[in-house]
Amino acid sequence: MFTNDESIKSIQQLFAEFKKYLELQKEYSKLEITEKLTILLSTLILIFILITLGMVALFYALFTLAYILEPLVGSLQASFGIIAGINIMLILLVFNFRKRLIISPMTKFLANLFLNDSEK
Repeated sequence: MFTNDESIKSIQQLFAEFKKYLELQKEYSKLEITEKLTILLSTLILIFILITLGMVALFYALFTLAYILEPLVGSLQASFGIIAGINIMLILLVFNFRKRLIISPMTKFLANLFLNDSEK
């Protein structure tokens, strides 16, 4: 059945095409992974920068609030104590709602990034 030269050549051509296809798939996978990692790392860097700037802004806003509260509560120490209490409450709120605020959005972002087809 496969003894003539034409059949052998077509099998060799099929094998060569399949080998070429696998090499192209390997290259495509490398490009796809590179694209996804670039998006992931740039997003992480952006989040880091925004969190850092937000922390600096919050620091100065809370200092301002402490000095605004000073005449109302009578002393600077008491106003800083109130600000410390507000910070502790914010920390507890973020901790209690960490799934909704941090884990779910991150999971959704990573799932969309790595599991959705990027064919447009």
